[in-house]
Amino acid sequence: MNIPLVDLAAQHRAVADEVAAGWARVLEKTAFVGGPQVTAFEQEYAAFSGAAHCVGVGNGTDALEFALRALAIGAGDECVVPANTFIATAEAVARTGATVVPVDCDPDTLLIDPTAAAAAVTTRTRAVLPVDLYGQVAPIERLRSLLPANVAIVEDGAQSQGAQRGGRTAGSFGDIAATSFYPGKNLGAYGDGGAVTTDRADLAERVRLLGAHGSPRKYEHPVLGFNSRLDTLQAVVLSAKLRRLAGWNADRRTAADRYAEMLAGVDGVVTPVVAEGNTPVWHLYVVRVAQRDAVLAKLHAAGIGAGIHYPTPVHLTGAFADLGLGEGAFPHAERAAGEILSLPLFPEITVEQQERVVSVLADSLVGESVHA
Repeated sequence: MNIPLVDLAAQHRAVADEVAAGWARVLEKTAFVGGPQVTAFEQEYAAFSGAAHCVGVGNGTDALEFALRALAIGAGDECVVPANTFIATAEAVARTGATVVPVDCDPDTLLIDPTAAAAAVTTRTRAVLPVDLYGQVAPIERLRSLLPANVAIVEDGAQSQGAQRGGRTAGSFGDIAATSFYPGKNLGAYGDGGAVTTDRADLAERVRLLGAHGSPRKYEHPVLGFNSRLDTLQAVVLSAKLRRLAGWNADRRTAADRYAEMLAGVDGVVTPVVAEGNTPVWHLYVVRVAQRDAVLAKLHAAGIGAGIHYPTPVHLTGAFADLGLGEGAFPHAERAAGEILSLPLFPEITVEQQERVVSVLADSLVGESVHA
């Protein structure tokens, strides 16, 4: 039994008819860019996230960059990011011309450490980018209480669509938030896509301007912009999936609970820790094991599509070697990078599939032990 990390085919079958009908309407009207379906989705996603405004863009990295640029962040500024994140978080900062300042994570939840983030703030710090890692919201309210009022919070919600913390939904925290609709996300398009959410009309207007060549109307360009808009065809897909997202996220939670039960008796596995107040959506189910690479190889040999998210902390990538931060700079993030293992998880995963994953994982751990 081969088991994928994510089964996009199963999800497509649930929306195929609705997407086909929606695409047929777009093709008939030929409104491929900026069609009414984009406006409809933006309104739907804003309501879903509990934010006043949503602006669709071409991808999640652009969403982060435009969120930063909307806050007028650029050269000479500093932005604090977690060391353990996908490189796009730091990449977006660098693309504005600002300086990336990595910090360590909580050793248990692996979410950004608010105390470490606050300690990294200088007079040049303009924003902190907490990442809602693996499907649970970062401790943003704690972070806000520790930061100066002039330091903005830009929430990276690419992995947390529908997650909640203290009753609030991901994408509604901080000054502005960015998300990705990459196909494997909880809410995934059939290609690239992204969005920015915020309660501030001025920031939303600025993001929309940036994504449309800096143009509020045809052939007027008061500012230098980019070409990054959410395609109409993708908006059709996203609207169809959004109507099912709450149910899919509930199925993910059920599957995560099953994993926790099944793994409780497996020596050598550390299961995920959920931060108090969080209701995760389990974009990824990430355990920790010793000799991770050897275990991963055994899983792959058995047809189990496990993965690593992420094997190299930001400060140890070649892209950010110029920061001059070597091994030992952020011990929690670095230790986690050598132990984390993402197990297959998607709304349609069956009990039988999970039982096989756990069985193969247990067999793969024979002779191995996780660090104390």
